[in-house]
Parts: sequence; structure tokens; C-alpha cells
Amino acid sequence: VTSQNSFTLKGKLLFSLITGIIHSGRNNSIQENYFMIAFFSKWLTANHLTTLRVALVPFIYAGMVVGKDEHWILFSSWLIFVFACLTDYWDGVLARHQGQATKLGKLLDPVADKILIGSLLVLLVAMGRAPALLTVLLISREFIINGLRSIAAAEGVVISASSGGKIKTISQMFAVGFLIIHYPTIGIPCHEVGVILLWISTAISLWSGYNYVAAYYLALPDK
Repeated sequence: VTSQNSFTLKGKLLFSLITGIIHSGRNNSIQENYFMIAFFSKWLTANHLTTLRVALVPFIYAGMVVGKDEHWILFSSWLIFVFACLTDYWDGVLARHQGQATKLGKLLDPVADKILIGSLLVLLVAMGRAPALLTVLLISREFIINGLRSIAAAEGVVISASSGGKIKTISQMFAVGFLIIHYPTIGIPCHEVGVILLWISTAISLWSGYNYVAAYYLALPDK
């Protein structure tokens, strides 16, 4: 009974945190995030939260390696991962609230996302819990687009941001989150769901990458 109750508790927590992420993603009003702003703005800047996202990676790593066969340890790693993912939303809100949308922050934010997702995907592949092919495609896409972005900046080509990049990041976060938990929870086959979501996020990533490449060539003055 105790095991069943703890299993149910983890399931309820999983559901509430997932719905919390979805709700926070839809809510762009600073006024409606007053609690988060009041809590963080006294102690941290947006860049602190971005750096924290990277600093949490070793703790997630340690939990996944040490507790690879322990549900509660994996679940604890997942909780840290969820918090790290939420900082991706919070740092943007905090930067706007504090008027500190710096060039450093604009550089660090996408890099922190790539370190968080990319490093965990590599670990999941090593643990046999994520398809190597999809991980190679996702990481290769990031290298190619980052290289193209550098070329565009050097040539003075301006490419407007699209929603595809943010959708790509969110879908990857959900995929990695389910793969971290791995074991079935409240009847949800987390590993299988994570693999399906990773396929979907790979398709979104490749599509958004294609759109970026197309936008680059359309923006060239001598195309």
C-alpha cells in the first residue's frame, strides 16, 4: 500500500508540474507572474537564472547515473530538470521586469538551453534510454544553424525570429523529461512517450532549421 501511495503521489506531482509548465508557457503577462518576480528579483538577475540552468546539469547527471534503477532518485533528478527548464521562462520575464535584457543574456540563454538538453541527451544515449540517431540529428542541427547564424551576422543579414525555435526547445524539454523518469508512472509508459516526443521534437527541429536556412537565402542581397 505504501508503495502504491508513493507511486500515486509521484504521478500527481508529475501531472501538476507538467500542467504548470504549460500554463507558464501560455502566460506572458508580467503582472500575472508577480510572485515569481517578487521572489527572484530581490536576490537574482536574469543572467543568474540562466547560469543556474547550466549549474544544475551536474546534479541531474549525478542523480541519473547513481539512481538509474531507483525511481525516487530519477524522479528527484526530473524535479531538478523541471526547475532548470522553468528558469528558461523565468529569466526572460525577470529581464523584462528589471530592464536588463543584455547582450550577454541573449548569448547565454540559447547556449544554456543547448547545454542542458544536449548533455542530457548524450547521457541518455549512453544509458541506452534515447535513440542515438535522433540525438545526432538534433545536435548536428544545432551546430549547422549556429554556424549559419554566425555567417548571417558577419554578412549583416537580419533574419527575424520565428516561434519554431521556442517550440523546438519546449518539445525537447518534454521529451527529455519523460526519458529521465524512464519507468512507467501512473500508467504512463514514460520511456515510450519520451521516445515518441523525441521523434516529434526532431521533426520540429529539422523543420525550423530548414525554415532558418530558407530565410537566410531569401535575405541575401545577391541571391
